Amino acid sequence: MTQTDPQDGVVVREPGTGRGTWAMSSLFEHLLESPPGADRLGVALVTQPPGVATPLHRHTRESEAFYLLDGRMDYRAGDDDFELYAGCFMYLPAGLPHAFRIRGDQPARFLALAEPGALLHLYDEVGIPATEMRLPGADGLEPEVEIPRWMEAAPRYGMEVVGPPIPE
Repeated sequence: MTQTDPQDGVVVREPGTGRGTWAMSSLFEHLLESPPGADRLGVALVTQPPGVATPLHRHTRESEAFYLLDGRMDYRAGDDDFELYAGCFMYLPAGLPHAFRIRGDQPARFLALAEPGALLHLYDEVGIPATEMRLPGADGLEPEVEIPRWMEAAPRYGMEVVGPPIPE
C-alpha cells in the first residue's frame, strides 16, 4: 500500500518501505522526502544505538522536531537540558544550538521532522544506502571515514558545529 500521488501530494508508507540510510551508526528510514530547494517537510524514522551523540550544533535554515517512540536520550537545547523518554516531543526552532546523546542499554527510535526537509539529505551524503532496515553494525562506515564527510557536507546544509557533545 506504499504509494505517492503526485497530483495531490499524498504519501502513504507501510512499515519498512522507506528508503534507508546508514549514518552515525544509525538507521535513517526516509518517510517523507523533500527535494533539495523545496520548502516541504521532511520526515525520517531514526534508530540509534546507545551512546550515539551529536556535537552541539545549530541549523541556520531548518526547524526540527522529534517524537521519541522508544528509548531514552539527553537533550541540550540552548542553555537547557532535558531527559527525554518514549512519548516525549521536542521542537527546536532554526538557529538554536542543540545536541543529544542516546542513554541506557537499548536503541532509541524517534521520528525526526525537518522544515524544510532537505536537511535530511545530509545523512545520504555522509552515510551509505542501507541494505536492510536495521542498525548497520559492522556494515556501516567507520567514524574516521564518516566524520570528515560530516565536516565537509555540513556547511552546505547550514549546519554549524558550535561545541562538544553532551558528556558520557
